[in-house]
Amino acid sequence: MAVKEAAMRTNEKLPSEPVLLTLPGIDNSGPGHWQTIWERERSDMHRVHFGSWNNPERDSWVRRLNAAIAAAGRPVVLVAHSLGCHAVAWWNASEPTLASQVAAAFLVAPPDVEHAPIDHRLQPFGPVPRKRLTFPALVVGSRNDPYASYGHVRAMARIWGARIVDAGPMGHINSDSGLLDWPYGKYLVRRLIEAVTPSPLPLLASGAVATMQGQGIGTRAPR
Repeated sequence: MAVKEAAMRTNEKLPSEPVLLTLPGIDNSGPGHWQTIWERERSDMHRVHFGSWNNPERDSWVRRLNAAIAAAGRPVVLVAHSLGCHAVAWWNASEPTLASQVAAAFLVAPPDVEHAPIDHRLQPFGPVPRKRLTFPALVVGSRNDPYASYGHVRAMARIWGARIVDAGPMGHINSDSGLLDWPYGKYLVRRLIEAVTPSPLPLLASGAVATMQGQGIGTRAPR
């Protein structure tokens, strides 16, 4: 199972329930984005405010992420979208002293920051950091993401030592994808948290039944 295998590199369960930090990409995540909806639904999910949303600066984003992890005061699960995924990768590459505080990372639709990116503002985050993540991670990729081919997303997951989930044709997996609260994403995050915590945690609303494509895992919707 992809989620279980993503957590196999940690042999110890967390001593306490983690706080979830959301990391949006360029231009921030608006009111209809699944990250924003999830934040409204639970009190232990907080946004990392990178600032400079319209003109991202890599070192500044890395510093702000480090400060947010330090301020959490307990284990964190990073829930990143788009360029936020690369902020995680660059933070990890900086060999931070707080690395052990990160329980896991959920990385959704990381864009291509190397090969003629669709948005020039992505370029300062290139090239892709080649350092393996020091915590369990799950990468979710789309088959028709305008910001990166699925093959490139899969290559990034391999570089980072993360498991990958094929979400099918879902665009950039954002508000334009019509996901609303994205039940499948909730399911994946819940399973990731369960893998690194002493007992299952109630992540948002229930009822997220989906198929993990390409991983040999299937769950059937109730009849």
